[in-house]
Amino acid sequence: MAEALAERIRAAWQPLPALEPLPVAADLEAISATLDGEHLFIRNELWRCRGLRKLHLETARLGLGLQILHCVWFPDPRYDLPVFGADIVASPAGVSAAIVDLSPVRGVLPEAIDAALAGRAPRSYSQPRELPPWGSIFSPHVRFVRPADPGEDRQFVEEVGEILAILADACRSIPAEAADDPSTVERWQGQLRYCKQQKQNDKTRRVLEKAFDPAWADRYIEELLFDDPPRP
Repeated sequence: MAEALAERIRAAWQPLPALEPLPVAADLEAISATLDGEHLFIRNELWRCRGLRKLHLETARLGLGLQILHCVWFPDPRYDLPVFGADIVASPAGVSAAIVDLSPVRGVLPEAIDAALAGRAPRSYSQPRELPPWGSIFSPHVRFVRPADPGEDRQFVEEVGEILAILADACRSIPAEAADDPSTVERWQGQLRYCKQQKQNDKTRRVLEKAFDPAWADRYIEELLFDDPPRP
């Protein structure tokens, strides 16, 4: 499922307006380490486009089993756009966690995006999961599940594709506002809060510290995973 979702995400960013690659430090683009005696490989892909300051896709594999996908698309604060986020953790036994959301940076989603999300065909999963304590950043449309079978795996990938299509339409149509506009400043502050909340995920930090070291883990989280948006 991780590979299928990665391909769906890559396909979704190809038609985005003014898409271009973002530079990434050579030692952060392709990373190898050993964790609990198994080989760990991490690949990072970075892009940007009109309306989005950074599109980040991280894919990781531990040994021959565990696969992790982490993806966040951060908006340029000048545009009234949410943060897209998707994560899955998969093993040969199946997917233990899958989450996707368009998260607001101003408390509520833009009206048109909220309506588009609400207007989708309803979907159900047999094993919903409870959001973590820091999950207040998510929207009412967040999907956090443990897909129970290949059919639910495919359904989740399709749902991610629908959500990305809604965001892509917004990227093409929503106008930019001035850097000093109060709404821009508010969205910048909201994105700072989003990044701060995500950094409270101690599970990610513990894994990185174990595979590398605390200083490297801090750099990876602060510079790559959840870097604070530049002031507009």
